[in-house]
Amino acid sequence: MERLLLLAAITVGLWAISCLLMMLFASRLPDGLMRQVAEFLPACVTTARVLRQDPAVPRRAKIALLIAVLWVISPIDLLPEFLPIIGPLDDVVAVILLLRYAARSIPRQTLLTAWPSDPRLLERLLGPDRSRPPRIDHEV
Repeated sequence: MERLLLLAAITVGLWAISCLLMMLFASRLPDGLMRQVAEFLPACVTTARVLRQDPAVPRRAKIALLIAVLWVISPIDLLPEFLPIIGPLDDVVAVILLLRYAARSIPRQTLLTAWPSDPRLLERLLGPDRSRPPRIDHEV
């Protein structure tokens, strides 16, 4: 039993160290697509946590955000995490869908204020703001 506990402690320790190293290396990436990809899931979790505490956010959006956070931290995945590149894909797709669902009822500026990373990524992810009337250019 002691060996099993020791093995579990070593595994958790190695996992924590690898997470810290990934965060350190991601923070040193130059601005661009790779940095945005590395920051995406942590930014989504931070945004969901901030929006869940905002009283202006509707309950259905808060529930969708809670599900997104639980999906990311859950050890149960549709695709195993150890698969290169596609391992975290189910987390990313679930978070994008849930964030887009929640964003329908949250003002765009509230979302952008809660987003800790490059706002251009969030803008691309959410698509055009439907609360604003479409801009029509007239040629003269």
